[in-house]
Amino acid sequence: MAFDLTTTLVTIFLIVAIVIIFARGVVIIQPYQQGLQIRLGRYIGRMNPGFRWVVPLVTNVIKLDLRTTVMDVPQQEVITKDNSPTNVDAIVYIRVVDPEKAYFEVTNYRMATVALAQTSLRGIIGDMELDEVLYNRDVINTKLRDTLDRETDQWGVKVERVEIKTVDPVGAVKQAMTEQTAAERARRAAILRADGEKRSSILRAEGTKRSMILEAEGDRQSRVLRAEGERISLILQAQGEAQGLRIIAVGSQPLDKRAITVLSLDALKAMASGQATKIIFPFEISSLMKQAARFIGATEEMPEEPSMKAMPAEDVLGSVPTDEEVKEILREMDREIKTEVSVEELKDIGKKRKIAGEEADPDMMDEGSSTPPPPDVKEK
Repeated sequence: MAFDLTTTLVTIFLIVAIVIIFARGVVIIQPYQQGLQIRLGRYIGRMNPGFRWVVPLVTNVIKLDLRTTVMDVPQQEVITKDNSPTNVDAIVYIRVVDPEKAYFEVTNYRMATVALAQTSLRGIIGDMELDEVLYNRDVINTKLRDTLDRETDQWGVKVERVEIKTVDPVGAVKQAMTEQTAAERARRAAILRADGEKRSSILRAEGTKRSMILEAEGDRQSRVLRAEGERISLILQAQGEAQGLRIIAVGSQPLDKRAITVLSLDALKAMASGQATKIIFPFEISSLMKQAARFIGATEEMPEEPSMKAMPAEDVLGSVPTDEEVKEILREMDREIKTEVSVEELKDIGKKRKIAGEEADPDMMDEGSSTPPPPDVKEK
């Protein structure tokens, strides 16, 4: 009975031991992993993802993660080319592409990659000035990635990307940069202010020049218009005086010598009614007195003067310019001003009109003739 119990216990122990040993031989490789099988100190081969069984107790399976890993490069103080101390750190993205090299060629590929990134970053920034470090981060990232990728290729590691995380100059350098930035901004503000004042002065001078030109042009046109208006006024006034003289001549034709004598005596009476102490008579008094004596019949009777034939109203008044003719004159003046007629041309036009007026004066003085139209009225 005791023998059966001992046999049963040994059997159970052996079964459990076999199960445990068999279980230790079971290996599960995840999809993002790669296994390396080493048996009794000799590399056997890779193990793909899935359920695998190896010889227990004598086989060691190394699992390597093939996903991209992010590693932080610790912050370190770096001296730039222009001797400016700067604190710099970065991050590195790596991925294992050759598990055998990543395990057999280097003890710890992660630590080796970080150390290599630190030394390479120190060398790259040491060859650059501080301003280049601040403004050319893409160049630093590219150089550092190429350097790390080239060096870690022998470890079976692929450096996918490198990014500079912080560039922090020390306090004294920061203060100097702040002062430099303030001075640069003040310089730019002074340049912009000076350029604005220069542009303002130029525009002000251009405006003054343009204003003076326009003022002179307006004054010239005003003078031309005023002169033309005065010329037309004088022409119309002369025509009015000529028509008045015609009316007086026509009105005096029916008068005989007696009426002229009476008018002369009235003129003497008007001249004598003033307060002047001396009177100058523009005609001979004796002839006037003889004419007056004849008028009253003291010596002889005055013969009857034949009456003159009345003249038509058109011959007396002459041609009076109508409103349309005066408007046509003004429109002609506007056209001459708009076409920018020079002063010399205006003088030539005035001379031509003056000559035409002088040629027309003898005809105007003839009795019974009509007054010609003004020289500046165009005949249709």
